[in-house]
This record gives sequence, C-alpha cells and structure tokens, in this order.
Amino acid sequence: MLPLAGSGAGWQTVRVADDQTSSVHGDGELMARAGHLFDAVHEDFVCLARDLRTWSQPEVRSTIARRVLSPGKDRLTVRKLMSPMVLTDGAQRAHLRRFETGGTQVRISSAPLPHETIILDRRVAILAGQPSPLGREYTVTTSPVLVSGIYSLATAAWEAATDLDAYLCGEVPELPPGAREILRTLGAGLTDQAAARQLGTSLRTYRRRVAELMAVLEAGSRFQAGMRAGGLGLAHWSEIPRSRVRCRSSGGLNGQI
Repeated sequence: MLPLAGSGAGWQTVRVADDQTSSVHGDGELMARAGHLFDAVHEDFVCLARDLRTWSQPEVRSTIARRVLSPGKDRLTVRKLMSPMVLTDGAQRAHLRRFETGGTQVRISSAPLPHETIILDRRVAILAGQPSPLGREYTVTTSPVLVSGIYSLATAAWEAATDLDAYLCGEVPELPPGAREILRTLGAGLTDQAAARQLGTSLRTYRRRVAELMAVLEAGSRFQAGMRAGGLGLAHWSEIPRSRVRCRSSGGLNGQI
C-alpha cells in the first residue's frame, strides 16, 4: 500500500487507484500527504516542467528544495528538464542560472513537456495534472513498472534536449515584452479586434506590437512569424525563444532545485 501521511496520527491512503498508486488534489495536500517522499530521496531527483510557475503555492517549491537537499545527501544528483517557455521571463531565466551555478543540471527541450513530472530515486513518480481552481490533481506511484516506464521516457527526453548554456548561447533574437501573449493570439487564429480585446489594448497598439514582433523575427507575414517561432525550438506559439547570453560554469549544490 502506498503510504500517504494522514491529517491525524499514522498513515492513510487517499483515492487509491491500486496498492501502489494514489491521487491527491492541490499543492497543499500533496505536501501534507506525500511530502515525506521528498525527504527520502538520496541519489536522483528528476523534474520535467514547462516553467518554474507550476505551483499554485510558491512556498511549496522552496519547501521541496529544503526537504530534497537536506544535509547528508552528498551523492544526490538533481536534473531539471524545462520547456523554452521558462526563458520567456527574465526572473525565471536568472533562477535557472542559479540552479546551474548551484550544481543542478539543467536542459531545455524543444519537445512538448507535461505540466510537471518528478521522479525520486527511480522509485517514486509524481505526475501533475492540468491547473484547476480546485488545485491540480497529482498521481503518486511506486509501481516499479510505471516508474520504470516514466523514467525511460524522461531519460529519452533528457538525452534529446540541449544544455542550458548551449541553448542560451544560440544566435536567437531577444523578443520584446508581451511577445508571448501576441504569439498566443496569433496561434489561436483570433482576429485583430478579438486579440486586442483579449489583451486589453487598442487595435492600433496590437497591430503595432505584431509588426514589431514580425520585424524581430525577420518574418514577412504572420504565418512566417509563427513558423520562425517554431523553428526556434518552441513547442507552441505561446512559448518565446531564448535570448543570447554569455555561458557560465557551474559549481556545487547550494540549495537550488
């Protein structure tokens, strides 16, 4: 039986699918019921995510970091595989750089990634569902067959991805602020009027921003802009490409995952 901590004394399982797989709802419940699993990881922590804003409660990520990187885990390897979407935001990009400086291995995947998948010592897998007003549903499994399959897929994606330094050092343009939203409206096929209303801007401003984006992408049409964005390694039009920065070296783990 998969042990999930109960609200009272002892252990209990929550929404058990079988004796090795259970589901919980929301970040808070995940930490309350399964937080102890992060304490137990000692060798390999793997995380696949679209960006760093996957937790509805920001303090959850720092709590996980403290529990995973608690003292006495000198053999621990931390790997994070991210979507190019994470590079659309300067703060998230800087955070990834701190990950690398701290010893975390970071790669960028051009293939679509799940909302979040975490694998602990190849023994536990945690899969996050889509965001929901009631909180994401998390599936937690210790099934050797399931964990092995998930780990194999994660490994294949990792090996096909690009190291963060190499990705950031590519000859790719820096896109203007708001480009992510513009690409999303273009990808959705909205009319200019509908897109402007959705973004809360005037029609004239929206068209100007589209023209600026096309100029930066060296595209002669909106279709070419979308193709150019895709060619820069984006899984969706709403994901913005990398900017060119200087490569840096990494050091030892310093509490970042």
